[in-house]
Amino acid sequence: MNYEPRTSTDSHYVPQQTKKGYDQIQALPNHVIKQIAAGEVISSTAAVVRELVENALDAKADRLTISLDEQLSCIQVADNGEGITLENLRCCASPHTTSKIQTFADLQKIVSLGFRGEALHSLTQIASLQIFSRPRYPESGMGYGVQYNQGGTVVSEKTIALAPGTIVSVSDLFKDLPARRHALPKVSQQLKTIQKTIYEIALAHPYLTWQVYHQDRLWLHLSPGETPQQLFPQILPKFQQSDFQYICHRITLPEITEESQLELVVGLPDRASRHKGDWIKTAINGRCVRLPELEQTLISGLMRTLPRDRHPICWLHLHTHPSFIDWNRHPSKAEIYLRHLSFWREKTIHALDEVLKLNPETVPETFHNQRLGELLKVGEEKGSYQVTTTQKKEKEAVNLIPLSAIAQLHNTYIIAEHPSGIWLIEQHIAHERIIYEQLEAQWQLTPQDPPLILNHLSLSQQEQLERLGIEIDAFGEDTWAIRTVPKILQQRDDLTDAIIELSQGGDLQTAQVATACRSAIRNGTPLSVPEMQEILDGWQRTRHPHTCPHGRPIYLSLAETSLAKFFRRHWVIGKSHGI
Repeated sequence: MNYEPRTSTDSHYVPQQTKKGYDQIQALPNHVIKQIAAGEVISSTAAVVRELVENALDAKADRLTISLDEQLSCIQVADNGEGITLENLRCCASPHTTSKIQTFADLQKIVSLGFRGEALHSLTQIASLQIFSRPRYPESGMGYGVQYNQGGTVVSEKTIALAPGTIVSVSDLFKDLPARRHALPKVSQQLKTIQKTIYEIALAHPYLTWQVYHQDRLWLHLSPGETPQQLFPQILPKFQQSDFQYICHRITLPEITEESQLELVVGLPDRASRHKGDWIKTAINGRCVRLPELEQTLISGLMRTLPRDRHPICWLHLHTHPSFIDWNRHPSKAEIYLRHLSFWREKTIHALDEVLKLNPETVPETFHNQRLGELLKVGEEKGSYQVTTTQKKEKEAVNLIPLSAIAQLHNTYIIAEHPSGIWLIEQHIAHERIIYEQLEAQWQLTPQDPPLILNHLSLSQQEQLERLGIEIDAFGEDTWAIRTVPKILQQRDDLTDAIIELSQGGDLQTAQVATACRSAIRNGTPLSVPEMQEILDGWQRTRHPHTCPHGRPIYLSLAETSLAKFFRRHWVIGKSHGI
C-alpha cells in the first residue's frame, strides 16, 4: 500500500463551533488525568478510523481521504485541515498530551471531538505511526514527516513537500498483538463497521467530502450537503431525497440565553423504512451517541405509522451548550450524561409531529410517479372514472394543502386536484387515520342500556375487556353482560362482533386501531363531493397523515410536470405533427 502523501485542496468551510486553533500541545496535569474516565481503548479498525477522522474535524477539515489496504492492517487518513507545527508533531503522540483541554474546568465545556490526548499514543501501542503535516498558518512552504516508536517518542523526522493539512498513516495494526488480531471479524464485516462509522460522522458533519479507497480502488464516496437530508440518498441509495423530511428548530434552554438547536430527519413512513431497527440514530454536538430515552421517543412516535415488521429511519441531532453534556463517561464517548433530558424529549415529540404533517412547505412536488402511472393504466383498461362537478370551498385552516375533491375512482379512491397535479387518497384508510387519532385523544366509553349479552367468553377474553375499561358482569351460566362500550361503536349493527374482536387481545392502542378500522367508511361506498372534501380536510389535520395505523400508505400524488412530460406537451408543434 502506497503511503506517499496525497495533495488536497484548500478548505473554504469554517465550522460554527469555535475552537482554539494552533494551541500548543501540552501534557495534561496529573490531577486532570485522574478526573478523566477510563482510557482510550482502540480494539478495532473502525475505532482507528473514528479517532483519526475526529482529529481531522477538530482541525477544521472539510475534505477527507481514507485509504485501506486489503487486510485492513494499514490505514491512512488525509485531511485539508489546519495542519500541525513541527513542535507539536514532536509531542502529539506522547501520553495525555492535547491542545484541547488543560484544566479540570475545561472538562465541563468541551467543544472538540477529542479531548483526552490519548488516541495517537494508544495507536503507537498497537501499530506503527507516521504523521505528515504542513500547518496552514503561519505560512510555511514545507511540511514535516515524523515517525514514532511504541511509546510515542519521535524516532525520525524529515521535511517534505505537502499541501496544507495532515496525513496520518497507521501500519502493521495489531502486528505485535496476534490474539487481538485473530479476534477481529472478517474483513467484510470490518468494512461494514467502518462504513457505518463514516456514515454516522458524515450525517453529523454534512459539509464534508469523503473519498475512501480499499486496495487502491475507490470504495466509498460522499458528496457534501447543506443538511443531512441531502446525504441520505447517498447512504441509502434505495431512497430519494424526497422520501425524507428535514426540520431544524432553534430552542432556548433553561438557565442560558444562548440558543440550542434540534435537527431531525425522518424517512416518511409510506416511503422510507427498514426491515430492522438499525437506522434510529441520535447525535449531539457533532458526535453520534446513544440516547436511549430519545430513541424510544422516536420509536413510540412512529410505531403506528409503519407496517408490521418495518422500522423507521430517523436522525436526531442536538446542538447545545457544552455545559449541559458530560462526555467523560465512556472510553469511546458513545455514552454521555445529558441535562434537561425531559425537556429534549418534549421538543423531540413536537418536532416529530411537525415533520410528519402535510403542509405546502413539506410536500414534495413529485413522488410516486411510477406507481401512479401503473394505477392509471389499470384504471383505463378495467374501469371508468366517476367524475362529478368540481366544488371548491375555502379552507378553514391556512396550513391545509389546497386539495379539492373532484371525483371518486371505483368508489374507493378520492381524486383530488392540487395546484401542482393530482392526488389519489384511499377513503377507508384516510378515514381510519382520522378516527384512530380521535380515539387516541379520547377513548370514550358510554353506558349500554340494555346491556349487550355475550356467551362463551374465556377467562382471558373477560380480563382483556376489563383492561380496556369495559364494564363486564357475569349474567348467568356462561353468559356475561357488557354494560359499557366504546361510544363510536354503540350505534353499529355489528356491535357484538366488534366487542368480541376487542376481547381477542392486545393493549388499548391495538383496541383503538381495531375500532377505527371497523368504524371507518368502507371502500365501495359512494360519497358526495362535500363528503369527500370533509375526509380530505380531516385527514390533513391528523398528526401522521402518511399512513394508516397499520402502516399502509394513504395517498399517491402525481405532479403536473410529470403529466406534461407523459403527454409531451413540451414538444415543438411542428415536430409533434411530423413536419
